[in-house]
Amino acid sequence: MHEAGVDAAFGPLRAAQDQRGGLTPEERRDRLKRLRAVVRDGAEAIAAAVDVDFRGRSRHETLMSEVGVVLAAIDHALPRLRRWAADERVSVGWRYWPARGGVVKQPLGVVGVLSPWNYPVQLSLMPVVGALAAGCRVLLKPSELAPATADLLAQLVRDNFAPDEFAVVTGGADVAASLTRLPLDKIVFTGSGRIAREVLHAAADNLTPVLLELGGKSPAVVHSSADLKVAADSIIGGKLLNAGQTCVAPDHVFVPADLRDAFVRACRDAARRFYPDNGAGPDYSAVLGDGGRARLLALQDGLQRVPLFEAEPATPKLAPALVIDPPEGSRVLREEIFGPVLPVLTYTRTEEVTAHIASGPDPLALYLFARDRGWIDEMIAKTRSGGVAINETVLHVAVEALPFGGVGASGYGAYHGRAGFDAFTHRRSVFVQSRYSGTRLMRPPYGAMADRVLRFIAR
Repeated sequence: MHEAGVDAAFGPLRAAQDQRGGLTPEERRDRLKRLRAVVRDGAEAIAAAVDVDFRGRSRHETLMSEVGVVLAAIDHALPRLRRWAADERVSVGWRYWPARGGVVKQPLGVVGVLSPWNYPVQLSLMPVVGALAAGCRVLLKPSELAPATADLLAQLVRDNFAPDEFAVVTGGADVAASLTRLPLDKIVFTGSGRIAREVLHAAADNLTPVLLELGGKSPAVVHSSADLKVAADSIIGGKLLNAGQTCVAPDHVFVPADLRDAFVRACRDAARRFYPDNGAGPDYSAVLGDGGRARLLALQDGLQRVPLFEAEPATPKLAPALVIDPPEGSRVLREEIFGPVLPVLTYTRTEEVTAHIASGPDPLALYLFARDRGWIDEMIAKTRSGGVAINETVLHVAVEALPFGGVGASGYGAYHGRAGFDAFTHRRSVFVQSRYSGTRLMRPPYGAMADRVLRFIAR
């Protein structure tokens, strides 16, 4: 599909929005229920398509992190939708009595979603849940790097939704570029900072607002008060989910110098407990693409490497490894890893950690492992990140009551749950003047009455 195909898909969405506005409350509920049924009934087909794209993706991981997360998002939204969408009364203050004010919540309009390959269903449909809940119409462009999943999504949407409500376009970078040039009412982009700059540049011509989720180098920090087994289990579990190809995966970990060796042993024990077959079986996912695998191997060249499996699984899988105290400036510390490679950095003072985090781009997530509440509070106060998880990794993203988004270089804007509804909603202010408004006294020509009112206001 090329530019003409993108325009053809966008046309019915734009026309319907211009002629009829957004989806009604009844239509929103119906479409969310319909999307839920599509995802639920297509769960095994989704798992199979993702497996084809990855050349080996854990069925359980897909059902949990793709299907399950989307179903949970819809289940969270449906019973709360009426409350989220309700008009709000707003006090206008005594100066404007007896006027009244309020906020009417209206759909932004037509939303474009550009999704990545690493979670090709979750990161396609989670913004759609928020957009449909807000009453918006959606044009989705899934990643061309997961073509089987993209084709399946296109078929499922085509079979279950009207083309003037929800449409999917497939294709490569030219299709994505065409979408960003459309007069959309909002764009959601998940991916790299480099491509995000191109999206922003294209969207600027139409002054289209953009919600960016960009990932980044999310650090884990282990304090001396932490339970090392809990920390290692959580960090390795989060790192090896989808073979590390997760935007909020722990990218590197800081460990007190005197606990480093014990932490390394705990990580190795965790990896071998989770994958006793050394990743050969269906539970450990492959790295997508030969180029991605080669890049991950190159990141480890010449560094002190500790394998976490006893044997290397067959290609395209890649065995996980720790990289111990890589030198400052090495590629593994500069680039987002996005794979099963975990640098372990030692420290003696907390200030070393906060300075290191502050010197780089703001991460999407920060993971703190400690029993010392004072230290946790200090770390939160002295750092910036999109989100924080304490004594856990990754799981906070699945909690619908928490907004999900970045800060600075890790993105801006948030969605999931109420934040997703708000992201695609225009809060339109309404001011209703009373028949007996006292503000009419403040119109020219000004005189003694205006002077008395001004003295009263400024008293």
